[in-house]
Amino acid sequence: MKKITTLFFLFLITLCGCANSAESSSEDTKEYSRDIFAMDTYMYLKAYGEHADTALGYSSEQILSLEELFSVTSEKSDIWAINHSNGEPVSVSDDTITVLNKAIEIGGKTNGALDVTIYPLLTEWGFTTDTQQVPTDDIIADKLKLIDYTKISVKGNTVQLPDNMQIDFGALAKGYTSDCVTEILKENGVKSALVNLGGNVHAVGTKPDGTLWKVGVQNPFSPSEQVCILEIADKAVITSGNYERFFTDENGRKYWHILDSADGFPADNGLVSVTIVGENGLLCDALSTALFVLGTDKAIDYWRNSADFEMILITDDEKII
Repeated sequence: MKKITTLFFLFLITLCGCANSAESSSEDTKEYSRDIFAMDTYMYLKAYGEHADTALGYSSEQILSLEELFSVTSEKSDIWAINHSNGEPVSVSDDTITVLNKAIEIGGKTNGALDVTIYPLLTEWGFTTDTQQVPTDDIIADKLKLIDYTKISVKGNTVQLPDNMQIDFGALAKGYTSDCVTEILKENGVKSALVNLGGNVHAVGTKPDGTLWKVGVQNPFSPSEQVCILEIADKAVITSGNYERFFTDENGRKYWHILDSADGFPADNGLVSVTIVGENGLLCDALSTALFVLGTDKAIDYWRNSADFEMILITDDEKII
């Protein structure tokens, strides 16, 4: 599922004061960065320390590798192989299996609010091709027959999908990628970094001076403003909202790309923005979509029964929960 809108956080990366000179060398606080365009978005990586530049190089390679692996349009990708398998089993990578299993898990826990097989319907709405349109009721009814994550079969590294069904990792790929990147940075000795994958923010440690990273959460009703500032260390902050990828019809009605697999229309359950904060980027990415679809009350119930994330909900009547 092509994510929904991934919020482009305006994060305030202010390195206030100096690093503890008694404990840190100038090399420990030297900043390195990378700008990358991948997964249809601009990405920015910033890291500090002796091995940071090398680690960022490895991280950039990993991002491009995962982009190729998860692409719905590249004939070399795992997703292409699954979507064009004509119902036959396909052998795929460990990365693909990890993301697919998480999609199935969250789909089960949210009664299908996250459904990785919704891609055919997204295509009909034009969100995958930038030719947005409102499909007819007959088309929606026809495509809904192809949406059912429970029909995905995963055995080891083999995936089998019923003929004509298709999957997409748009609601999961960047979250998983941020997990991979932060792991690479840590393995290379980086203790301070901030990863921004088109608005999906993931921090490694704190700033070099020991203070927390600051991440602003965008106001969906006034995107140039922020509703709050979060302070984080070793956390991912991922938001889904209805205000970036959308279109309006001739009557002025707004349609966004977070679709509800229950009826095939944009999810309209009282929320305009869902921000998830947790240690695992893949989980945060998946939940930001799923809880948006569930709506306020069910999202709160899900959070109350969980212990691995926090969240900020913004409702369509401008309340912050």
